[in-house]
Amino acid sequence: MQTRLNPYLNFPGTARAAMEFYHRVFGGELKMNTFGEFGSPDPGLADQIMHAQLESANGFVLMASDTAPGMNHVPGTTIAISLSGDDADELRGYWEQLSASGSVTMPLEKQMWGDEFGMCVDPYGVNWMVDIVQPQA
Repeated sequence: MQTRLNPYLNFPGTARAAMEFYHRVFGGELKMNTFGEFGSPDPGLADQIMHAQLESANGFVLMASDTAPGMNHVPGTTIAISLSGDDADELRGYWEQLSASGSVTMPLEKQMWGDEFGMCVDPYGVNWMVDIVQPQA
């Protein structure tokens, strides 16, 4: 297996809903395992997600879990997931779905460097950047 760099997101009990949302946005195969499946003795954790992985047909991989006991969940603005490429229809489709029930922090529009670029926060508090690369003249 080739080494990959994968975003791994943590959620405060909403990992299942978030990963199902990303599955609707990106398609692909979603696998989720709960703490209960791995024998957690804490009944409050039984249905919480210990590990989820979404692999889309075009190679996107997102991993996630609910915050485990003893770990803090501190949402922040120090990281964003960036989607970029030249398939404008595909990227606009992702933008529409990610921003629809979230909030737009920078509208998806033409920028001074020539690309269409926008930023949003999805309904689960994850920051996204979308960059539609313009064809070279």
